[in-house]
Amino acid sequence: MTKVIHAIEGLSIWVGRAFGWCILILTLSVTYEVFVRYVLNSPTVWAFDMMVQMYGALFLMAGPYALAQDGHVRADVVYRLFPVRVQASLDFFLYLIFFFPGMLALFWYGAEIASDSWRYKEVSWNSPARIQVYFFKTLIPLAGGLLIIQGLAELMRCWIAIRTGVWTQRLQDVHETENLLMEDPVQMPHVEGASSAVQKNL
Repeated sequence: MTKVIHAIEGLSIWVGRAFGWCILILTLSVTYEVFVRYVLNSPTVWAFDMMVQMYGALFLMAGPYALAQDGHVRADVVYRLFPVRVQASLDFFLYLIFFFPGMLALFWYGAEIASDSWRYKEVSWNSPARIQVYFFKTLIPLAGGLLIIQGLAELMRCWIAIRTGVWTQRLQDVHETENLLMEDPVQMPHVEGASSAVQKNL
């Protein structure tokens, strides 16, 4: 079961990294638009739609990645004090009654929206460029499907934790520096004074 969990997490991480390049495209688009608008006085007709679609794609496709990395916001003031088996039982129950109905709705209705958009060859009405948006709307059910798959991996992770009392290790990717310092300040010697400061606070 652990191999299945890690295979699904690997897919979510790969998708998240791939769509992370949207940030670069978004940054270059904004920079170019600002330059031609305010320096050359010749604004584009496509930059706004490009920025909206890049940001939307990043937002949608980062969901499975964040779930795989346990990066979503969690109100864990009380939750973190519970034993692992209680945490896993709560997560298992909440995934079933809240997460999966929402993600199934996202997938089902997103597929309808994308299908209609492809049938009409929908274009954007936000600018004269009339950029096609049916490609972008295809990401809605795709994101829903990937979230459902990652959610199944989370259910399996919860089931293992309920039985063993230990959380299965996640596949690791990049982390915030402050998180690394809190986990193991000794491993961050290149940050001057950080190790001793964190150790004192601990």
